[in-house]
Amino acid sequence: MSETVLLVGGGGREHAIARALDDSPERAEFDLYACAGNRNPGIARLVDGFEALDTSDTDAVVAYAADVGASLAVIGPEKPLAEGVVDALEEAGVYAFGPKQADARIEVDKSFQREFMAENDVPGCPDFAVFEDMDAACEYIDEYDGDLAVKPAGLTGGKGVRVTGDQITKEEAKEYLRESDYEKVVLEERLVGEEFTIQAFVANGDVLITPAVQDHKRAYEGDEGPNTGGMGSYSDAGFQLPFMTELDSFEAMEIMKATVAGLDDYRGILYGQFMLTADGVKVVEFNARFGDPEAMNTLPVLETDFFEVVRAARDGDRLPELDFANKATVCKYAVPEGYPTDPKAGAKVQVDEDSAGDALLFYASVDERDDGIYTTTSRSFAVVGVADTIAEAEEIAEDALAVAGEEGLHMRHDIGTAELVQQRIDHVASLRDE
Repeated sequence: MSETVLLVGGGGREHAIARALDDSPERAEFDLYACAGNRNPGIARLVDGFEALDTSDTDAVVAYAADVGASLAVIGPEKPLAEGVVDALEEAGVYAFGPKQADARIEVDKSFQREFMAENDVPGCPDFAVFEDMDAACEYIDEYDGDLAVKPAGLTGGKGVRVTGDQITKEEAKEYLRESDYEKVVLEERLVGEEFTIQAFVANGDVLITPAVQDHKRAYEGDEGPNTGGMGSYSDAGFQLPFMTELDSFEAMEIMKATVAGLDDYRGILYGQFMLTADGVKVVEFNARFGDPEAMNTLPVLETDFFEVVRAARDGDRLPELDFANKATVCKYAVPEGYPTDPKAGAKVQVDEDSAGDALLFYASVDERDDGIYTTTSRSFAVVGVADTIAEAEEIAEDALAVAGEEGLHMRHDIGTAELVQQRIDHVASLRDE
């Protein structure tokens, strides 16, 4: 039976998903369509049709799915999940690979996330408190013996968290809350250690883990500056990062399984962001979809047919075993000048794709028009090196950043370098000695 697959979303993560679907050995057996608010040129080249629409508008997504005769959908970004697009598609007879609105709360509502962990005895939960009264939250900051992560309960695109003792002082944290219009915030103990991400394919009782990735959210070299959606990331030729042990992976995997067990028939991708601390693995947050940029590390080395995985999820079958190439990856993003605080949108980007060399090029939040490709207020494109070692992958990615030059764009050149990786190894070694 022929299929029609609809991909929802138009960022770098979705370009990686589109590429994985297009690489399927069964590609001739299904049509692939996409919809997004921006026209991503990388996705547009891979699909049989592309529609510009607001993916947070569930009615518009469902209508487009009906227009193309979709039998299967893959949801990329968090906002459509938060709006219940999976529920709406299912009501229209289209299976969507992604969590329903109730389960997407594991990302959408950080207060629900922590309360869920506490109620279900999910390991790795830090001390936390939830506030709707900002004055009460400020009093808690004054009284708390230690530093805190200040998290708006809702979605902020990875840019809303402030950490005392790191990014801001406690006085600045209180000012941040008083000047905000947040309805609810979560204050939790600051976790000190090394962050890593593990993503899992989840459906029909299966929780299949992917290799660990480390994302770099700070805007500037040396992990300085404001938080972004992610400036780049790296993975090693195996399931662990250089500073991790198999026991660290096992702890994270058990946390993921306990989380899925407590949710109501979760399906799709579960993203766990963890902190490797002196006291073991702790949970920074969960997301209900692939990470961006982490999808661009994971999917290029996935050797199992991504379409087969999604189809098995839809058909109620066991998911096929996931096989990954024994390769390291390094992803580096190019972003508009001023990102994330004051990004310059509307600049024309001249991308010389032929100069990318051996790297993979993933377009992200750009908009293709008749006369070229233009920046938006978010990240523009990413280059990914894939090689036997992190050092070799980093060299491939770094060389490929020249595809658009540096005029009007900003990059972090240190991601995946030997110096930065060694700093992580040394940091974890010092934690284990404590």
